[in-house]
Amino acid sequence: MDELAEQIRQLELKLLHMDWRADPAAIDELLDETFEEIGGNGQISARQRVVDWLLNKDPHQQWALQDFRIKRLSNDTVIAIYRAVKANQLEENGKGSIRSSIWQRFGEHWRMVFHQATTCI
Repeated sequence: MDELAEQIRQLELKLLHMDWRADPAAIDELLDETFEEIGGNGQISARQRVVDWLLNKDPHQQWALQDFRIKRLSNDTVIAIYRAVKANQLEENGKGSIRSSIWQRFGEHWRMVFHQATTCI
């Protein structure tokens, strides 16, 4: 995995694993103000709904990101594509969801501007 792909992978894991209640303002470093998401249920969510989820999620839940890769869309924009599986479901052959996130570089920092999850059945 190249350096940029690993950097984006670590940012995805930070969003999922960090206990944001300790420093909610830090979310602004990773989610752009224009961010929106299409969830696994097909519902479109504005940034605030996702922020609320991040602040209230189980901080002990861990995720495995499988088949992680990125594609460059421009010099300052990439799309990350991967399968996310809850770590406690790996042994159960948990199907998880296919995810795609668009990350945009602002100066030296990357922020997510869009995310979509497709639940695997």
